[in-house]
Amino acid sequence: MNSHLIQLGLVAGDKIEPDKGMEKTSEERETVKLSCSYSTSSAYVWLYWYRQYPNREPQFLLYRNPRTDYEDTSDDRFHSATTRTSTELTITDARLSDSAHYYCAL
Repeated sequence: MNSHLIQLGLVAGDKIEPDKGMEKTSEERETVKLSCSYSTSSAYVWLYWYRQYPNREPQFLLYRNPRTDYEDTSDDRFHSATTRTSTELTITDARLSDSAHYYCAL
C-alpha cells in the first residue's frame, strides 16, 4: 500500500489553530482525522476546511455551521464535526491524492 502525508496549516480568524500533532501519515483507504481549536466572540460562526497542494491555490473542501450542524461539502469523503471550541475534519477512504496541506478557517 502507498503511504502519504497529510499536514495541517492555519488560516487566521478570531482565533483558530491546529491541534498539536496534526501531521498525519496514513495508508490508502484509512480514515484520517484532523482538528483545530477556535474561539470567537461571534454568535454566528461558519467553519471552513481547505486543502492546498504545493504551488497551487487553496481548494474548498467544506463549511459547517456548528449551531445548526448544516454542512456543505465538495466531496462525500470529507465531513466535519464541530463543538463550540473545535472543528474536526474526517477524510474517509484516504487516497494518495489527498497528500496536501489542510487549513481550517473561521
